[in-house]
Amino acid sequence: MDINNSTRSVSRYFSEFVNLPRRILFAAFAISAAASFLLCGYEFIRAVSDSLFIEVYTAKNLPWVMTAVPPSVLLILCPYGLFLSWLGATRTLAITSILSGALILSCYFALSSGIGFAAAIIYVFREAYIVIILEQFWSFVNSTLKSKQAKTINGPFCAIASVGSVIGGKLVARWAETLGSETLLVFAASSLIPAAIFGVIAYALAGEPKPTVAEEGGRRGHLGLKTFFSSKYLVFIGLLIISTQVISTVLDLRFKGLVEMDFPVKDTRTAYIGNFYGNLGAVSAVLQLIVVPLALRFVSIRIIHIGIPIMHLINGLVLTLKPSLGTAARAFLTFKALDYSLFRAAKELFYIPLSYDERYRAKQIIDSFLYRSAKGGSAGVIALIGLGIKTIPGMAYSIAAMAASCIWGGLVTNLTSQYQKLEKTDKNVDNETSIV
Repeated sequence: MDINNSTRSVSRYFSEFVNLPRRILFAAFAISAAASFLLCGYEFIRAVSDSLFIEVYTAKNLPWVMTAVPPSVLLILCPYGLFLSWLGATRTLAITSILSGALILSCYFALSSGIGFAAAIIYVFREAYIVIILEQFWSFVNSTLKSKQAKTINGPFCAIASVGSVIGGKLVARWAETLGSETLLVFAASSLIPAAIFGVIAYALAGEPKPTVAEEGGRRGHLGLKTFFSSKYLVFIGLLIISTQVISTVLDLRFKGLVEMDFPVKDTRTAYIGNFYGNLGAVSAVLQLIVVPLALRFVSIRIIHIGIPIMHLINGLVLTLKPSLGTAARAFLTFKALDYSLFRAAKELFYIPLSYDERYRAKQIIDSFLYRSAKGGSAGVIALIGLGIKTIPGMAYSIAAMAASCIWGGLVTNLTSQYQKLEKTDKNVDNETSIV
């Protein structure tokens, strides 16, 4: 009987997916394709920038360069906010994509000319451009879909996007030693052209979301700070993101430190990192295509959000008791795979009942600036601690991840309660399936 009920539930899910308005489906596929190209290029720049920075400055100095990321994100968000006010969402997406490609290409020429400092620039910029452009894709999705539609589409959207990650990671693993690490930056820059084109197509199909009269022209602020601080709900989402990125940072640093020890040769290291991220993309795609849509439809949002930090707590414990590149890679891959799939899809539901400025401006403050600030800030603290004690014990990273997981669990318990109350007050969320 349970099997029959499960079969009917799955069949109902696929029936709902097929019966979505064609314009919505085509727009979803277009924005998914845009994200796929973006993430494919990101795999090139991520593996290359990691390896080049380690080559020039060593992994020990990664915390220092991470501290430069938050001000860089804020520096980019300022023109982003102005473009959004003056030109609207579609043109802003196109402009930020093309300008990002141009800067990556400039760093390639600088590195080819022997300017080592460009390795630090490209590392910092890769952390900034990816979140700002990707969050624009999610702002579009959250502005176009109702909650019920999002629970159907978010998983497949993430899965199609992850195809780019898988391809990019595998190509890095195959080409790094043949072409050289620096050359791969050209592919990263080129990927932003089709990403921008498909993004514009998605907006053309679904229509560009419009601000209210009170929000037009950035009247409540181009950056969205006023909007963010005026909402307790948004502040809690911000605190949630900070806690997740503390875990990301310490697991990242532990993993990269062990990679440096096991792979001292630059191009071999680039190939390993590229293959790791390719595997990460494959795992994420499976979760996104199968687990995410079913979980969002048939599992309580509260259970999903509480279950994720519990899993990270367990992985942190294993890494503490059995430290190795294998356990570090497993813990980091699990975190990133869930971050890219189940956590991302479930977290995006929090934004759907909100206003234009909350989705397009405050969301960038949370998911771009605070996202990177938490990573840069925690890395800065680690760097300062390192000055005092010279060598930080490896288990300190995994213990920090465990502590942050506990904080994460407390935050989502409160946040999901707020979301459920907010969802109930929106009379359109539960029953309508039309475009906002």
